[in-house]
Amino acid sequence: MTSSIYEDFKFVTFFFRNCLIALGTVASQTAYNIFAFDCPCSVGSNYHYGLVVISVPSVVCFLVGVMTNKSTWDLVSDCRLRSCRKLSGVAAFALLGTIIGQAAVAPLTWVIISLLRGQVYTCAFSEFTDPRTLEGFPEGHGSEVMAKFPCKESVPEELQRFLEPVERRLKYESQLIGWLLVAGMALMVFLHLCLKRCSSPIGYLQESYWSEYRSSEKTLFQKTAAVHARILAAQNVKSFFGFVALDKEEEEQLAEQKNVTPICSTNWDRVTGVYLYREKNGLPLYSRLDKWSTYGNDTEKC
Repeated sequence: MTSSIYEDFKFVTFFFRNCLIALGTVASQTAYNIFAFDCPCSVGSNYHYGLVVISVPSVVCFLVGVMTNKSTWDLVSDCRLRSCRKLSGVAAFALLGTIIGQAAVAPLTWVIISLLRGQVYTCAFSEFTDPRTLEGFPEGHGSEVMAKFPCKESVPEELQRFLEPVERRLKYESQLIGWLLVAGMALMVFLHLCLKRCSSPIGYLQESYWSEYRSSEKTLFQKTAAVHARILAAQNVKSFFGFVALDKEEEEQLAEQKNVTPICSTNWDRVTGVYLYREKNGLPLYSRLDKWSTYGNDTEKC
């Protein structure tokens, strides 16, 4: 029962975090459309302006998402230290899928909302609308006139009655592409989850335990690393000045841990990088730190 509640809580937390990212992107996109979007309404400029409005923020959001993902730097470190020798094709695909999937939430939201609103698409593709497909449209008008349709006040008076049909057609196309993108994204997420589950070497319950272990190890490692760094810094400052200014809690930690020494680079490298589930003599090894603690924690080998 407790495990089920915990898994539900983890799913809700993950879903809530992605919802916050999506809502932030929606708010940013809406604010941009209200305060900054200004279609040039000229041939050539419309398309380039619309393309930039959709693509540049999406690329920036994607790169930020990749850079802020810890798995990205685990993969980079693993390739630098071990040349990714122990990373199979399926594992690499699953890891890259996770990185890309998490980083794609904001850019895909930006693109989808832009398409569903239709304003950017209308600006970008109005000049490509064939006036011959509009019933009763006067002859002799080309893309120069159609490019002015996103700016209603720029459309000649005799063509004002065609504003609504052109806008309706372009919004229909934009929203159709947007919903197809939503469907495609949902299908990709489903296939990725299926592949991840099918290629997993362990069962669902043990995978849940592994996830809980990694979360606990990460939290404890970060807290302990902060304390270790503070104590080591205090020792070095004290050796230089002869004393160190600490509060009561830090003084107690310094008194308890008198033999804190720097950790050698070799040991840092051993616990850094991508880790795939492994077993040795029938016992699971849940992380690089677990493997180092069990089989390779001889600091004299540094």
